[in-house]
Amino acid sequence: MSAAQLAVDPLAAARLLLGATLTARGVRATIVEVEAYGGVPDGPWPDPAAHSYRGPTGRNTVMFGPAGRLYTYRSYGMHVCANVACGPDGTAAAVLLRAAVIDEGSAVARSRRGEAVPSTGLARGPGNLCSALGIAMADNGIDLFDARSPVQLRLGAPLAAQAGPRVGVSQAADRPWRLWAPGKPEVSAYRRSPRAPAPGASD
Repeated sequence: MSAAQLAVDPLAAARLLLGATLTARGVRATIVEVEAYGGVPDGPWPDPAAHSYRGPTGRNTVMFGPAGRLYTYRSYGMHVCANVACGPDGTAAAVLLRAAVIDEGSAVARSRRGEAVPSTGLARGPGNLCSALGIAMADNGIDLFDARSPVQLRLGAPLAAQAGPRVGVSQAADRPWRLWAPGKPEVSAYRRSPRAPAPGASD
């Protein structure tokens, strides 16, 4: 398994990442929910909901880089979120890691998330996933397939998937680019952005 497998379109990469194993700082988890994001208007996967839509900046450069790199950002200035860059080098695309099942290191994850959090909620939601696995902004740009990296990814057999709209985006709000493993309580609830057009009225 290598990063080259993710040098494909974002939805295909999202399908590969569903069921992948993510290991970081004493915790190992299986990814059960993801969202695909494309890039610039004149690229192969124009996506007005993507950070990369207006072109490369200091913040989103990793989305334009080689597949298999970790792109981190802060949601609402607080919660770290983790994405996996995909597509050919130089073409913007990434997959947001939305939820995971903790397979090993649950005590470590709980120490980061709090004793009151149920096991199924330790890594439910992109900010909680990063908190549980100790993923930080300083991890931005690391190679997830490098055995020396503090955060590592291993692709496995993709899980059966359901598809639906992405959570909380106001642009391209109906695009079915969120994938999840059905029947997993760790999958987050769907919430449509109040700023999004009425269902059926947005790409």
